[in-house]
Amino acid sequence: MSAALKTALTEVAGIQVPLLCGAMYPCSNPELVAAASAAGALGIIQPISMVYVHGHDLRSGIRLIRSITPAPVGFNAIIEKVSRVYDDRMRRWIDVALQEGVRFFVTALGDPRWVVDRVAGSGATVFHDITTREHALKALDGGVDGFICVNNSAGGHAGTSSAEEMYEAVHDLGKPLVCAGGIGSPSDYARVLQMGYAGAQLGTRFIATEECNSHPDYKRAVIRAKATDVVLTDTISGVPCSVIKTPMVEQLGTKAGPIAARLLKNPRTKRWVRAIYQLRSLWTLKRSALRGASYRDVYQAGKSVETIDDILSVAEVVERFRAAAVVGASGADRAAR
Repeated sequence: MSAALKTALTEVAGIQVPLLCGAMYPCSNPELVAAASAAGALGIIQPISMVYVHGHDLRSGIRLIRSITPAPVGFNAIIEKVSRVYDDRMRRWIDVALQEGVRFFVTALGDPRWVVDRVAGSGATVFHDITTREHALKALDGGVDGFICVNNSAGGHAGTSSAEEMYEAVHDLGKPLVCAGGIGSPSDYARVLQMGYAGAQLGTRFIATEECNSHPDYKRAVIRAKATDVVLTDTISGVPCSVIKTPMVEQLGTKAGPIAARLLKNPRTKRWVRAIYQLRSLWTLKRSALRGASYRDVYQAGKSVETIDDILSVAEVVERFRAAAVVGASGADRAAR
């Protein structure tokens, strides 16, 4: 690989290419994470996926990644308050990650303060998933170092604003911004860096890679789908989730029933209903990713499917994106002179 790209993200994460292989349930197998980091980007460990889908004890899974590459990796901590058992498990997982040398954390769906405090003194960096300025301000109060700006083209739990709108909403907060959503081609990547983002997070593009061990049917669904085939549904996890439209998704519909919708809006019942939905979604998504197509298939994906039409190695994806960004930066420099 030739010249590295230097941004605020590469500086804090210690990587060569300002690109994250986003944490994905159920797709983040350790070989995929390792391949992204080995290529100069940053693979993000998704612990629920690591343990409950791919069958690795978290510590042994991290050590497997380390046996493939010594390059930095990140860790995804979903910190929504679901139960004391889950909260205790996530705290233990973060401790294991720290002990194994992880120094980049991505938090989501909760107040990141306790994670920031827990990793303090280790030199670790914490970025937080946001979809609105309000979320960003709360996370800023929690002491985070940067933001993952999840836009309305993302897979999984997407935002409601475009990449441009997200940037305009939070770029004045003085923290590095990572664009997440709608980035399937090298030109998409170059565009968001030129917009002012310090990096990008990709999920769907990395599903269609050789190192991702999701079922070939899932990868084919990503390659065949168009942006118009990606729909938002809250029947999977209780919150809007971007998936490829399949017979199963059409059968479930895209809106929770009236009773569930009412319970999801009630502050006293919302957490418990969400927990039930999430347990069901974990099983449904795992089955689809590992077993392939059936009438029950549910495939998370973002609108970046529009520009994904082949299965590549992770190294080739990272190099194509890096090269496009270098060319784009050179062009921007010439235009500024």
